[in-house]
Amino acid sequence: MAKTAWINRNDRKRATAKKYAALRAELKAKKDYAGLAQLPRDASPTRIVNRCLVSGRRRAFIRRFKMSRLAFRELASQGLIPGVTKSSW
Repeated sequence: MAKTAWINRNDRKRATAKKYAALRAELKAKKDYAGLAQLPRDASPTRIVNRCLVSGRRRAFIRRFKMSRLAFRELASQGLIPGVTKSSW
């Protein structure tokens, strides 16, 4: 499990990016790079990290299911993810 501070920090970054999204788009359309530089760093969507909804892990993230490979494997083997079956041949 990731530290809750990391998860909370990422949530704050998401909120900040969402707050400044319209303003960033407007400044980019005007090509006002000085104005963009005045915005907070966390206003950039690039700074948001994909994190697992179950464990908060950031590495080995599967976008389609929004979870890490470890959490995905565990839940899939228990049959808790609809539409996912264990492959056998």
